[in-house]
Amino acid sequence: MATRIPTTEITGVRGALVKRFAKKMLGQVPEPLGVYWHNPKVLNHYMALGRKSQQWDVCDRSLKSFAHMAVASLIGCSWCLDFGYFEAHNQNLDVEKAREVPRWRESDVFTALERDVMAYAEAMSQTPPTVTDEMSARLLERLGAPAMVELTSFIALANVYTRSNVAFGIESDGFAKACGLKPLAEPVVPPRVASAA
Repeated sequence: MATRIPTTEITGVRGALVKRFAKKMLGQVPEPLGVYWHNPKVLNHYMALGRKSQQWDVCDRSLKSFAHMAVASLIGCSWCLDFGYFEAHNQNLDVEKAREVPRWRESDVFTALERDVMAYAEAMSQTPPTVTDEMSARLLERLGAPAMVELTSFIALANVYTRSNVAFGIESDGFAKACGLKPLAEPVVPPRVASAA
């Protein structure tokens, strides 16, 4: 599917640097860069925010990765979901768990804490949010306030990225496939019950 805002050519000295950096880090120039290049100030802000959030180190990296992927799965951002799986591979996180995030409720590979984090990520991502006092208290007790602040902020950023990509019609660039990862697990969808006539 074509993006809703057509990609534009990434040009100029700055554009050459962006493309070189992307190819070095990812092996290709991701499609979102061509969409965001229409407004380099917005692109720079998003990239700077992403780089800075990667420096946050109080909350476990795996928990943040699973949370972001849970948001992407819920919102329907195939780009973020694929990229999250690819990043889990590159950061030596548990790739088998990352693969299972789209069906985390049915999968038996996650710990109780990981399930609570993904439930919290989904609750934050609802409109309006459905976070409960009990959900927050359980995570606060297990993570502590500094990690809880970090996790919550990371999930909020995941919502910015996933919702923007979905609105722009940006889809997966196939990062996971390019590095030989198995396809992401598909959620189990219960069969429809035929209504009585």
